[in-house]
Amino acid sequence: MTVKTQIPPSTNISVRMYRLQRLSKRALLYSILVLGAVLVLVPLAWSISTSLKTTTQALTFPPVWIPQPIVWRNYVDALTSMPFHIFYANSLIIAVLRVLGVLISSSLVAYGFARLRFPGRHFLFILVLSTLMIPFQVLIIPRFVLFRELGWLDSLAPLIVPSFFGGGALAIFLLRQYFMSIPTELDDAAKIDGCGPFATFWRIVLPLSRPALGAVAVFEVLDTWDDFLGPLIYISSPENFTVELGLNAMRTEYFTEWNLFMAASLVAMIVPISIFFVAQKHFISGIAIAGSGGVKG
Repeated sequence: MTVKTQIPPSTNISVRMYRLQRLSKRALLYSILVLGAVLVLVPLAWSISTSLKTTTQALTFPPVWIPQPIVWRNYVDALTSMPFHIFYANSLIIAVLRVLGVLISSSLVAYGFARLRFPGRHFLFILVLSTLMIPFQVLIIPRFVLFRELGWLDSLAPLIVPSFFGGGALAIFLLRQYFMSIPTELDDAAKIDGCGPFATFWRIVLPLSRPALGAVAVFEVLDTWDDFLGPLIYISSPENFTVELGLNAMRTEYFTEWNLFMAASLVAMIVPISIFFVAQKHFISGIAIAGSGGVKG
């Protein structure tokens, strides 16, 4: 004999209310995400639309979203109106060398803070982190005077060489947090095999830290590619211009061809966007572990 249990009506109402609340929260969350996506994509869509317009249509008010006719030649004219191939080459040289310098120098400093034991280690680490609070504007004049005395003005050296001396507090912090998540037993095993501190760093710690190194590299590429103030201060010759300075040179005091300017700007976005999507996996995993305080889950 089977006994049938009946669910009280009040319980059914509670379950329905719970499901309705979950659906409402999910709908609200999706609505916020869609709104955020629209706010981000509308300027990009406007840039693409403007880059395909004629000069007259780009200045038309009220604005037109769909250009008539579509002028694909704007991209060719934008990239040939100025020597953008030189600007892109300069930006790539700076980005590659800065990434190399930051990864080498910051990883060595971070390894010292994470693995080596010496007096004042924590104080020095806090001192390094405190440099994040120093505004860049405070350092403009001292750096300019230093580079002028070295004869580096109007060259790429002021934008490259400093990255080989420490790499920056943020990169040191991220790598140090990641190095601390690697078990110290691996260091002990390396010592038994006869490895010194540098051999342990090069053969054990560094190969295991690819996600964090990828995150630091992505940060540095984006920061370098978008840097405008640094090249503006140290560079004056057009043959040494970066992409940002080249885009700024397209804007004149009296007239700017916004369709060509938008076309050049969109082409300039290709490099950082491509690098971000290629290294997205390492970028996210590196930030997640660094943000966990050095605890690897």
